[in-house]
Amino acid sequence: YFDDKADNAARTNYALRESVREEIARNPGGSTAISCCGANPGMVSWFVKQALVHLATDLGLEFAEPAASDREGWAKLMKKAGVKGIHIAERDTQRTKKPKPMDVFWNTWSVEGFVSEGMQPAELGWGTHETWMPKNARKHKNGSQAAIYLEQAGANTRVRSWCPTPGAQYGFLVTHNEAISISDFFTLRGKKGKVHYRPTCHYAYHPCNDAVLSLHEMFGAAGKAQPVHHVLDENELVDGIDELGVLLYGHDKNAYWYGSQLSLAEARKLAPYQNATGLQVTSAVLAGMVWALENPQAGIVEADEMDYKRCLEVQFPYLGPVKGYYTDWTPLDHRPGLFLEDLDKNDPWQFRNILVR
Repeated sequence: YFDDKADNAARTNYALRESVREEIARNPGGSTAISCCGANPGMVSWFVKQALVHLATDLGLEFAEPAASDREGWAKLMKKAGVKGIHIAERDTQRTKKPKPMDVFWNTWSVEGFVSEGMQPAELGWGTHETWMPKNARKHKNGSQAAIYLEQAGANTRVRSWCPTPGAQYGFLVTHNEAISISDFFTLRGKKGKVHYRPTCHYAYHPCNDAVLSLHEMFGAAGKAQPVHHVLDENELVDGIDELGVLLYGHDKNAYWYGSQLSLAEARKLAPYQNATGLQVTSAVLAGMVWALENPQAGIVEADEMDYKRCLEVQFPYLGPVKGYYTDWTPLDHRPGLFLEDLDKNDPWQFRNILVR
């Protein structure tokens, strides 16, 4: 994460994931080992499949739901539904009793984990509908070619997104494994491996307000993290929810968000000493453990390849309300119009319109 002797391509999650995919190719099968299975990456991959089934049904499409690991079947369904891309769209509104002090990084989950991934390059699965690429974007030379990265830190890169409670919001384009694995899983290839369809996918994360202040403080100090890292526990938090879901966009119904709206209050009742964020993560780990015990010889797998129905069945009791919402919002909405912007008005869902420049 912090190797200043490595180039940025080597510091990406893409590089980490490719090493795992190479190991799968060399040694298929064997004892089950689940790669990257928490709330995100992990649960959100199960949400994508459930959301896609909801969307395809609401669009009136005729389809048979593919098997869990049927990449081609799922990719065909997503293409048929007209999905151009997916945001892992999250808003954490949990609040503290006291203001954040200086020189301390506050967060509702691992500060070390957030700072580490936030200092990696911004990464996103790169869809076939995209017509523009940022000047500091880079492609990878090897592997699946499912993603690109930017020559800038993910936690210092903003994107426009949408969640049910706040509506339109800014999120941080922090790199996550699911941004690559989802785009790769839903890739439709033709002869000689030519890509015919792939959705764009990336994280769009608005952490709790204290974490946002902590990020501003950190990047204002040239990216040097504060000397004190502190995870806010349920005794320090007053209220709020962690609204974590997936936003499938670009189809005939515009955009569909599906996910968990777990409140701090409900998390306290379900699991003492947990905040909402922690329970979303640990319940996904629990679901992964159950699936692994029930499928002990699956080899190395990613969440995208698992039985999403079984995993969510285990996890649902811990997620609070899990709902779907359609929205007519697009990244072209709510622009002040006071300054000249380089936009693609013919296709609202181009990354050109989503990236805050």
